[in-house]
Amino acid sequence: MAQLPDLLHRTLFRTISLLTPYGQSLVLRRYFDWWHRSPDPWLLASSPYEQRKYEETLKALPDRTYRTIVDVGCSEGVFTGMLAAARPDAEITGVDISETALTRARRNAPSVRFVQSDLFSLTGHYDLVVCSETLYYLGGRLEDASDRLCGLLGPEATLVSVHPWPEARRLNRFFEARLDPGGERIVEDTDRPFAISLYFGTGSRG
Repeated sequence: MAQLPDLLHRTLFRTISLLTPYGQSLVLRRYFDWWHRSPDPWLLASSPYEQRKYEETLKALPDRTYRTIVDVGCSEGVFTGMLAAARPDAEITGVDISETALTRARRNAPSVRFVQSDLFSLTGHYDLVVCSETLYYLGGRLEDASDRLCGLLGPEATLVSVHPWPEARRLNRFFEARLDPGGERIVEDTDRPFAISLYFGTGSRG
């Protein structure tokens, strides 16, 4: 059962999603810039939970060649830097709505291209799309956000969605209807269980 802080958190972002797309983007940008007024506000670089999540996500990636990778909602680029180290031959793009976060990300992972954007403004096609703990910020625009992520998939591409469990079931439901399932790993032996869910563009499995 969801805890009260999580319920309040989700209610806040559902309310923000009632704004126009421009208004939602503006509020979220200011919100995350405010959070990033101090470095690493969520302890992404030091939290045992985050480190475990990163390690499990990297292990879950199918053994394929990824020429282009996008990390959506990359914050200060901690996991994006790990992706760059694990896949040195790939062209990696980190995307976040907060320019304050990206200023630090560019220092943390200088080999990565970082772009300030909201999800709905993203364009291009990628071999691997990573979306970790981002979807619940979109509130009532979850279906539109899922469509946009699916639209970023190139031929034979992989989408990785990493979100709290069991909430991941709700957040991933639109992927289930649009993409081929590639397996799911649920990690429960942490203080905050999470699911790593893989999806493939139609016809890309094999």
